[in-house]
Order: sequence, then C-alpha cells, then structure tokens
Amino acid sequence: MPGIELSRAFYHEVVAPLVPRTAHSAALVGPGSEVLAFDTARSADHDWGPRVLLFVPGEQVAEVEARVLAGLPERFHGLPTVFPYHGRTRPGVRVCEPGAWLREHLGFDPRAGMSLLDWLSVPWQRLAEVTRGEVFHDGLGALEAARAALRWYPEDVWRYVLACQWRRIAQEEPFPGRCGEVGDELGSAVVGARLAREVMRLALLLRRRYPPYAKWLGSALARLPGSAELGECLGAAVSARSWREREERLSGAYSRLAALQNRLALAERLDEGVRGFHDRPFRVIGGDRFAEALMASVSDPAIRALPVAGCVDQLSDSTEVLVESGRARALTAAALGLTA
Repeated sequence: MPGIELSRAFYHEVVAPLVPRTAHSAALVGPGSEVLAFDTARSADHDWGPRVLLFVPGEQVAEVEARVLAGLPERFHGLPTVFPYHGRTRPGVRVCEPGAWLREHLGFDPRAGMSLLDWLSVPWQRLAEVTRGEVFHDGLGALEAARAALRWYPEDVWRYVLACQWRRIAQEEPFPGRCGEVGDELGSAVVGARLAREVMRLALLLRRRYPPYAKWLGSALARLPGSAELGECLGAAVSARSWREREERLSGAYSRLAALQNRLALAERLDEGVRGFHDRPFRVIGGDRFAEALMASVSDPAIRALPVAGCVDQLSDSTEVLVESGRARALTAAALGLTA
C-alpha cells in the first residue's frame, strides 16, 4: 500500500475518532518520500508507516497530543504506529499548531503574505513537500490556504528563476567540449552530468513543478508528460564515451527546452537551434539569450534589479544550508541584497 493511502486510512479509521469534537486539520505533508509519491518497498525500512500531521490551535496542542497518543493502537494494518526515525522512535501522529509548523518548515507563515525573499529562500524540496501530499481534513481552514499561496511562483518570480536556470547552463555549456579537446574525457563527463542536472531542473520549472532533491530528480522528470525524448537525450549524454557525442546529446536537450519556452510565450521568441561558441569548435544553445529575454519580460522593477543568481537552490548545493530555513534565508538575503 502506498504511504499516502496508508496514512489516509489511518487518519479516518484511527486518528479522527480520537478527536471527534476538536476543530482540527489533518494531512500528510512535509518530509517523506510518500508525500511526493516516490515511496517504494525500500522506504519502509525507516520513518515509514501510518503517519498523520494533526493541526490544532496552539493552546490545545498538549492536551490533544496526550489524548491521541494514549489512544493509538500498537499496530495499524499490521504496521507499528511508533517507528524508527534517525536512530530514535516516534509516534506516527504529530500534533502541532499550523503557523508554528509552517514557520519551522519554511521560515515564515505564507498565509500572512509572502515577500520576494520568502519566495526565493525556500528550497524547491520544501515547496514540494508543502504543496504535494494530501490534506485529509481542514477544519481549521489553514492548510489549504497555505498550500494555495505556495502552489506556484508569481509570474515575474517564475521568469526570474527560469532566467537564472538558463544562466547556470550558459556558464558551463562549452566546457564538455573544452575538456574533451585537451583529452580530459573524465572532466567532460563530469561537466556534462552537471549540465544534465540543470536541464532536468529547467524542464520541471518550465512545467510548473518544483524540482525535488537529487534522489528523486530523475523520477520526477520521468513522470513529466512528454519528457521521454528529453530523458533519452540526457541519458545518452551522461553515458556518452566521447565529448562530441556528449555535446550532440546535450544540444538536443537544450533545443527541446528552448522550444518549450517558446511555446509557453514567457518571453520573446528565440531561435531554438544550437550554434557555435564564438570561434571555437563547440556547439551551445546560448543560454544567456534565454536568460536575457526572460529578464526583459519581467515587469517588477525590484526583480529586474536582482543579480541573475537565483533562488537558494541555484545559489547553493549544501544540504546543511538547504535543510535549515534560517541558513537558507540568510544566504539568499546576502547573495541577492534582500531584506525581510
């Protein structure tokens, strides 16, 4: 049974009857492969089982938590209701106040409105964790409001993030060829794999999907409608034995995304073909062309004034930054010159 189905049944059959007269919301959101529907049999070896986040007003958290934990059965559908989590055990029901949970997970409460720093400092994984999963009951009216606020970037923020993603491609697109030209096929392969990752992220962003973290990135791309040919191009690029083949396969991927951006009409329509890199014998899409066109289509002067550096996922790959909202926020503010 997929984790989301297990948790839905757990809420309706066990948790809801324990709080019959308590105004509450309940969901499976936040961390966990089952929230993004990527759980498999392997996922059950840790922090997997009947789980529910139960939200109540702050003054009721302690009382409701005590009542629920006292009433939980030892097992549900043959699975324990207390299970391992990072070397410890914890019950599958967590009771909390909605605003406190949102601030813990995101660094702010989106129901109060969102600043530019709010949008750009939350990692894509966290945005996916809040907007995916399932709300089983929203008696407080808090969860759906928060999820609606975070569903997708405002138009100008979206254009900015896309522009920064094209800039990341532009910064390295001639390097697979340059490495290969001097006989460094290993270096070429490493850069080619980096570019493949940036293309995958760009494909998801163009289709209004928050890219998940590395473990699920390929799975997310594979579920994207119409992504089969792009996936074939990238698979061939990553497995290529020569820089020329690697460059050819990456070029095919770039052109597909250029065509997608043109179809979306987010910016000025541009030539979708690859071209030479100045007078050097390397083929590139010219990612900066697309970045510049997107920035030119932004109407918000505050966003147009930002350096084309990006959101926190584009600024840092450090897990220690991305999993801690305070660090992510501080880094983004410093890099982009933003204040809360």
